[in-house]
Amino acid sequence: MEQSENRKNNRNNLSKVELKQRARDLVSQMTLFEKASLCSGKDCWTTKPIERLGLESVMVADGPHGLRKQIGKTDNLGIGDSIPSVCFPTASAMACSFDRELLFRIGKAMGEECLLEEVAVILGPGVNQKRSPLCGRNFEYYSEDPVVSGELASSLIQGVQSTGVGTSLKHFAVNNQEKRRMTIDALTDERALRETYLKSFEIAVKKGKPDTVMCSYNRLNGEYCSEHDELLNQILRNEWGFEGLVVSDWGAVHDRVLGLANGLELEMPGNDGYRDLKIEKAVKEGKLSEEILNQAACKITEMILKGMKQKEVRHECNMQEHHNLAIEAALQSAVLLKNQDNILPGNRTQRVAVIGALAAIPRYQGAGSSKIHPIKVENGKDSLEQLGLKFDYCEGYSIKANRKKMIEKDKQQEMRIKEACEIAKDKDIVYLFAGLTEGYESEGFDREDMGMPLDQIDLIEAVCECNANVVVILEGGAPMEMPWVHKVKAILAVYLAGEGGGMAVAKLLLGDEIPCGKLAETWPLRGEDVPSYLYFPGELRTVEYRESIYVGYKYYEKAKKPVAFPFGAGLSYTEFEYKNLTIDKDSCRFGETVELSFEIKNVGTRKAKETAFIFSSLENKTVFMPVKELREFVKVELEPGETKKISISLDTRTFGYYNTLIRDWYSEEGVCQIIVGNSVDICPLSIPLFLSSDSKPQPDYRQSAPCYYHLKNASMVVSVQEFEAIYGKVLPDGSLPFIKPYTQENTLEDIKHTVIGKLIIRYSESLAKKVTDDQADQEGMMAAMMKEMPFYAMVATGEGMISEAMMEGVLEMLNGHFLRGVKRFFKK
Repeated sequence: MEQSENRKNNRNNLSKVELKQRARDLVSQMTLFEKASLCSGKDCWTTKPIERLGLESVMVADGPHGLRKQIGKTDNLGIGDSIPSVCFPTASAMACSFDRELLFRIGKAMGEECLLEEVAVILGPGVNQKRSPLCGRNFEYYSEDPVVSGELASSLIQGVQSTGVGTSLKHFAVNNQEKRRMTIDALTDERALRETYLKSFEIAVKKGKPDTVMCSYNRLNGEYCSEHDELLNQILRNEWGFEGLVVSDWGAVHDRVLGLANGLELEMPGNDGYRDLKIEKAVKEGKLSEEILNQAACKITEMILKGMKQKEVRHECNMQEHHNLAIEAALQSAVLLKNQDNILPGNRTQRVAVIGALAAIPRYQGAGSSKIHPIKVENGKDSLEQLGLKFDYCEGYSIKANRKKMIEKDKQQEMRIKEACEIAKDKDIVYLFAGLTEGYESEGFDREDMGMPLDQIDLIEAVCECNANVVVILEGGAPMEMPWVHKVKAILAVYLAGEGGGMAVAKLLLGDEIPCGKLAETWPLRGEDVPSYLYFPGELRTVEYRESIYVGYKYYEKAKKPVAFPFGAGLSYTEFEYKNLTIDKDSCRFGETVELSFEIKNVGTRKAKETAFIFSSLENKTVFMPVKELREFVKVELEPGETKKISISLDTRTFGYYNTLIRDWYSEEGVCQIIVGNSVDICPLSIPLFLSSDSKPQPDYRQSAPCYYHLKNASMVVSVQEFEAIYGKVLPDGSLPFIKPYTQENTLEDIKHTVIGKLIIRYSESLAKKVTDDQADQEGMMAAMMKEMPFYAMVATGEGMISEAMMEGVLEMLNGHFLRGVKRFFKK
């Protein structure tokens, strides 16, 4: 068996070697311009061919929770229609499954659909940090804990790439908001950067080995991520050993030559080659090494050759099996947050009311570049009927989004609530579907607050007044404030559950299946409780990550701040018992491996799955630390009465913190507690481990930044001086307004007070309405993106509509040189 595996590995390695050699041979035959031309796309989704060398064009397409291959006129905003494909739950939902094997199978299914559609690389997964629940794109990301994000992303990557299709890990890095995402400068201290914002990428790169990594739009500590040498070369390649290519987010390239020099190989989308000429010129003038260009051309050629190889074989896949997998994924991901008096599961003999427009028209995916044309969407209302439940139904509220929310109740809504109360008052149980409707969260803009639509809140409270047995099914991509939480009997959070979510919900409500999802992020009581509340989304120019390492449960636990539902929360229709925690040694050197084991017993009457969490806790008087941090998680399935022994290897190097003085992971000598439980706040097992370690200098901010050592149950306030102490330098003034002279880094938002700015914004708003067909989520996304897109990105993503000369002409006019600008604008 071992010899067979070795032969298989040798064949795979040989294939990679041959691929690299073939790429080098082809690049050696290319002209300078041909090599430069490979460094940008042919159009929005394909690479450039070099026909004389037999190098074809291959396609990349959006993910990350299903394939979005556009048809007809393409765009990079997610507005155009796409081919039908299976829509799996979004990452915020799938993370709650904590199921690596499930993520692998989903990735494999996505890869099979890519092969069917001749897509060489699917753009995903996304592992950006959930710094704030308000980030409009949080539905695309996994968790507030980087270990969860990195591990699950690794499994998805491995699943996709097991089919031969490539992935693109994104958005690298510190892209944790949509507001001014293309220009904002994220100011992050080095320790938080390593422990919180890069760790998920590090895990995914080292374990998943994605073919490509996508750099983000934003700046990081003053430098654009698309030209960030430390990020792309020193950390990603030299430190983590990444061997693939770096591709830009669509329109993220700022300085093309500097970007290529610092590790960005492929620019997307295509830009009619005007930046290829800049690369060619830089090489000729000696400003860019041709060897760097050769290396980039080789990596791009390797990707193209791999994609060409896939197209040599006709591929098929079973869409019905993939749809069934989407249902399974939704089942594994739904989280039962509350189940007072064991009101769930319900049964088919009860008198039932189903209320809520989201029961009939579910919100099952997010908006923007990940918006998929699903195969078949199953809603909760029809699925309950299909499973034999009889009930009365009413919509209860309008499905139309109102992102600004209602100030005054309208007559129609009063009638809807009255109707809902009428059908609910004599029922044994009420299934009320609620959550964030379209227009509340999307790529392109952030949520204004954590609130739900006011009409839904009024509905829930009114129905609870006339029936004590209300079960709320919550749809949405991120946590919500729930002022009604104590009035309802049960809450089932399904997030954005994909095309099979409706059937999954029906089976869970009726007890045909048992919920096993757990929260991969904390649900705070209110938005003001979030540690980044005072510092999100930042100023005009910068966003300061003053909370440092204190994100999610690491903050709430340290500050002793009550939450609505903690990280790891999730109920079942059975109960589990944890016992017999053992470790193979009482002490070890920091960096050695220890073997941990414990037992889980299903003490209930139903077969079910359980996720266990393994944390470590280290005390350090010199360095500020969280109470505990997640190190591993495991999911098991148990029959009634069954006990399983769980054995896990733990690398104690992961127990350390990032010591900025030695620029490495470190733990001082002392006792470490290893803690096991079923959520962050329920941990029945713990065992000590003595870690021996060499004495090394440690950063000490007890005098200069005491707030990080003594968190309070209040809004997290960090003074400028305290943040500067851990940041290591003086903070730039991020609130400075943008004034003349305007440059290509400015946005429409920066010039909205000018005559030209007003005219362009008025046109862009009308265009947004027209091209999005008045869809609230898409319109809001496009309007925000157009206002906040810098001029250099307008040229790159304008699909030939806007030339560099036109952009320079507009800037001349804005800077007071009207005639010169007009002449430049119309120059051919």
